Amino acid sequence: MILLWTDALILLLLLSSIAIAFYLHDKDHIQRPLNKIARSKVGMVSLVVLLFFLAVGLLDSIHFKSKQDNGNEIISLLDQVATPLRENTEKTYSAPFATTLYSKEMIEKDGIMQWDYPRLVHGGSHLKDPEQEKTFDIIKKAAFGFMIGLILVCIVLSGVHFAKKDYNHAAPMPSPELKPSLTFYKPVPITLLVLITISTTLGYLSLYYHVFGTDKVGEDVFYQAIKSIRTGLVIGTLTTLIMLPLAILFGILAGFFQGWVDDVIQYLYTTLNSIPGVLLIAASVLMVQVYMANHESEFTSVIVRADMRLLFLCMILGVTSWTGLCRLLRAETLKLREMEYVQAARALGVKQHAILLNHILPNVMHIVLISVVLDFSSLVLAEAVLSYINIGVDPTSYSWGNMINGARLEMAREPIVWWSLTAAFVFMFALVLAANLFADVVQNAFDPRSQTD
Repeated sequence: MILLWTDALILLLLLSSIAIAFYLHDKDHIQRPLNKIARSKVGMVSLVVLLFFLAVGLLDSIHFKSKQDNGNEIISLLDQVATPLRENTEKTYSAPFATTLYSKEMIEKDGIMQWDYPRLVHGGSHLKDPEQEKTFDIIKKAAFGFMIGLILVCIVLSGVHFAKKDYNHAAPMPSPELKPSLTFYKPVPITLLVLITISTTLGYLSLYYHVFGTDKVGEDVFYQAIKSIRTGLVIGTLTTLIMLPLAILFGILAGFFQGWVDDVIQYLYTTLNSIPGVLLIAASVLMVQVYMANHESEFTSVIVRADMRLLFLCMILGVTSWTGLCRLLRAETLKLREMEYVQAARALGVKQHAILLNHILPNVMHIVLISVVLDFSSLVLAEAVLSYINIGVDPTSYSWGNMINGARLEMAREPIVWWSLTAAFVFMFALVLAANLFADVVQNAFDPRSQTD
């Protein structure tokens, strides 16, 4: 097993999230807004979609050396599962569900050289007469993939049902006020049914066809879109991991101590905000490229180089994006430090670090949580924009930004190659929409003004 830098940070973030969840699971002030989220159909549907994307990203974060090619190629568990998509490449462009290339070439047909569309090596190669057989074959294989999805959904829901039943017998809720509503379970099965059946249907069809076509070098676009999920999630989560400590530490210190501490921190983030973000990111990425060029022996693999550039991009975005949350926390801390319970703690001689940890930090966490979920979608879109102007992730990395960047020339050719842009748009739209909807639900649930609703 190979542990890349981003893999290690993802594992650290996952373990930290689990630890925080265990710590907060019995806190009433956290249970009430969480139960409000559980009663929201929109919140639960968007959460299931986000968890589905997260599962795909985690599969793509488990790396190991392939047994092929003398074991020198680093692949992920997702690559292993999607081996047919990864290896079934064509010569060049082909449309979705096509059986021929997108452009005509001189080919030999019945012993005569003709100007025609060549057959694909893999897409629809099992068909003897594509014009007559393709439509019925696609319907048949889609139905078979849909049935596989139904079986998987039944298995998953049965396991959830028995787990819920055992949990209710073992640990009943202590108070009716905190008991989750049964509406928690109503939207989840439908969402799981849609996601799993779509996945199994497209997955089974992709064994025989290129469901989103192929790109200029003949690589499956569906495979590129799936691989890009990890990049979007890494940008959205690791940037948050880097940004949160800076924002929380400086924001609380500036608001609590004021004086020269507040002046220094305000000067710091005001100066940082005065630098155009794009220029700072471009300069930092250029520095990383120069460093990797001067130390080629440390980056022998293309994946390692791409991972290092992705890590530095997360660090740069984290360093430049903490200032907004820092301002919010500073303003909230200025209000909290004048509250009666904080003044009473000071009068009783409680040490300042204890006041910060026990009275200030817990009461600003709702702002932190709301900001995290709101910033996630903007960071995913930021990666697409930065990659579009060639200062984002490495060009060899799979990302929706790189797919959109490559689609610029494809949209200008005749006939138009539209499927790369469409695939990137569909996957990015699904992730960003789910993140925005979930962010709205979280914001309403954790808003102190709505706690009495």
